[in-house]
Amino acid sequence: MGSVDGVSAPENADPSRKLPFDGCFNFRDLGGYPTDGGRRTRWRRLFRADGLSRLTENDLTTLASLEIVTVIDLRTDLEADTQGRFPQDVDGVTYHHLPLTDTLPGEEQAPDWGDAAFVTARYRRMLSEGTAVIVEAVRLLADPANLPAVFHCSVGKDRTGVLAAVVLGFLQVPEATIVEDYALSRAAMLDILGRLRREFPDATDIVERYAPVILSVQPAAMRGLLAGVVEDYGSFDELARSLAITDEVARLRAALLQGA
Repeated sequence: MGSVDGVSAPENADPSRKLPFDGCFNFRDLGGYPTDGGRRTRWRRLFRADGLSRLTENDLTTLASLEIVTVIDLRTDLEADTQGRFPQDVDGVTYHHLPLTDTLPGEEQAPDWGDAAFVTARYRRMLSEGTAVIVEAVRLLADPANLPAVFHCSVGKDRTGVLAAVVLGFLQVPEATIVEDYALSRAAMLDILGRLRREFPDATDIVERYAPVILSVQPAAMRGLLAGVVEDYGSFDELARSLAITDEVARLRAALLQGA
């Protein structure tokens, strides 16, 4: 078993979990993970990623080979407007803009991202304030007609990490595996920061001030979010009940888990 940022990689960390794209660095398959019920998540059905607005023609060919039919964009309106959206003329793909948060971290908060407790608090707030988006995303992903699907934010770590944790939690993937999946973003964050440094040489000070936000991939922060679900709701099943999506979660399991 490999290690990412001091955390073991998943038992079945297939080489194809991370997909090769030129225009994004953190496109990963959520398949192959074991569940508490003895099943596994299906490969090539659900993906998580960073921004998809810079895909090359080769990337679009790769996307087509994955047969993606749904894109869920968790970024703010400002990010989508300034960075660009997934190209909406891609045949057969439906784009959904579902901002998980209304605002981005301020520059004054950047140093705090080195504190796992601070990041946990951010993640818990994303979950508590973004329940409508969580519900809509689960409803979309529970429909087999909307699969394969990918959800993303700007770097594919925080908002994407929160939604990935909730979806995997609903699928009964163990806590340790959810944390391991989150930690796999570490290498991609180094690549993204490197790209920003190359593309904005005249804004080095700004890039470096935000570097702690980009590089913060602390397993303890995700453990804190998962502990928060237990503290606030009791379990992921209870979270589903509180959101009135128990039927949708049952369909999510049918669509995304192997076996009966």
